[in-house]
Amino acid sequence: MADAAVEALYREVFADRAISPDENAELISTLEELQQIPDGSAQPPALTPDKLVWLRAAAFRIACEYLAEDGGADDPRAENVNLLKTINGVVHALETTCLLPNLDEEGGEDFSTEATEALFRSLYDAKDEDGDGDEDGPSISRAEADALSAFLTDEATRPPLGMLVWLRSTAFRLGSQYLDEDHDKAKNVALLRCINVVVHTVEMSCMKLKPLVLEFPPSHTPDADTDFATAVQTLWSLDSNRLTPHKDFQMDVQSSKHPCNKGDAAGEPLFTHVDRQVFQRPTFKAFHSLLDNYSACTGDEEEVSAKELRENREFLEAVMETPAMKYAHNYCLAKGVEYNGEPVPDDEAGFCDVLNSIWFQLYSRSSGGGRRRKMDSSGFEHVFVGEVKNGQVSGFHNWIMFWLEERKGNVDYRGYIKPRSRESTATTNDDDHVLTLQFSWNGVEKFVGTSFIGVSPEFELALYTMAFLAAEEENIVTLDTGGEAFDLNVKCHKYDQGSKVGSCYVEALAHYEE
Repeated sequence: MADAAVEALYREVFADRAISPDENAELISTLEELQQIPDGSAQPPALTPDKLVWLRAAAFRIACEYLAEDGGADDPRAENVNLLKTINGVVHALETTCLLPNLDEEGGEDFSTEATEALFRSLYDAKDEDGDGDEDGPSISRAEADALSAFLTDEATRPPLGMLVWLRSTAFRLGSQYLDEDHDKAKNVALLRCINVVVHTVEMSCMKLKPLVLEFPPSHTPDADTDFATAVQTLWSLDSNRLTPHKDFQMDVQSSKHPCNKGDAAGEPLFTHVDRQVFQRPTFKAFHSLLDNYSACTGDEEEVSAKELRENREFLEAVMETPAMKYAHNYCLAKGVEYNGEPVPDDEAGFCDVLNSIWFQLYSRSSGGGRRRKMDSSGFEHVFVGEVKNGQVSGFHNWIMFWLEERKGNVDYRGYIKPRSRESTATTNDDDHVLTLQFSWNGVEKFVGTSFIGVSPEFELALYTMAFLAAEEENIVTLDTGGEAFDLNVKCHKYDQGSKVGSCYVEALAHYEE
């Protein structure tokens, strides 16, 4: 897996707790290589800028494995100081690879190194969290992290551009002074977590993501003859933000049922765990912000605020910085497709305008009378959020929305439904990436629906955009998800004279062991 390649690289770097300038340069070169896609690869690039939060958090997590304790080193403190210097080198390499400065030359008139160091020190001070009189190691609350962010972004105290490297190095330098004197590993792990929070806040406040520059190799470059099934498999291989079962999320599929059976075959929720850290990734974060922008009932007119329009655009801009959506754009260009009588724009800003039109522009799905029909629906709302029409759940094909609503107690998972084909040889289990299921949403039934599980928002948006612009209403494909394969019917129904998405979803026809 792509993530494993990054973790292996970290372990190699941390093993001797040292990194020279030449090694740091080599590390940067290696990280840049991990951004590329080898010809013929079935894996996404191991490193993309939008995975920065995970990349840095993984560096700190793996570094904790190399913290020295009494009895394991001649001078544990010196070893741990060197480890912090090495982590700093890795973070420097990540920032060089993934980020750009986002500071002014001058900075705020009240910025001072003394105030900054005092704030960092206050965050590293050990606390007695359980009230037993013993210090438990440092921890940083949400309020404290927000206060640091406010300090770094306030017009008066904002750092100047020339202090950017100093900010990160100071976070590590001061952190090394708070290493536990008795080399208690638990307390030092807590310290590393605090340093990660400080570095994260500095990066989010003072830097910005680099645009993704991705050169597709011949195996991933579509042309006019590339069929939809091949494009879908390539798209799967490019989903760099897809989650890993049993690591990033866990399911309990429980028992199967027939779609006509209204009984509950699952006494427990479908999802038992989803790592909340994945919602720090730009596309997940931007997607999450969209889900509360809609009224579920058709017939209730949608009112779109300026904030919601901005959130729509931010989401589209985020997905355009991913390999999956860049491939979808290239595929549509290669197929020479048109939208509203015009060729699909070859620039990404123009393509975002097309995406906005087909997914977010409102139309009327209700059948109420009167001269003016209510603008109560959109393609995005139907497919990813879900609607209630005529007493049944309509749409609602996204796993993230399902998990969020299940956590709130609004969704009741009723069990999974096996593919209809007798040729299916695989057993539905907790690591499947495609699942047909039955559920109720706020007491309203969805008797059968198929969802991808663990995929990124950009994967689904890219898949259904390709189906809408460059495929048929029904498209039979075989998708190899790694060890298993699914025969799927990718369905796309158009609305409003073919200018907008009415519905897009997959139907699982068969499930095979590879």
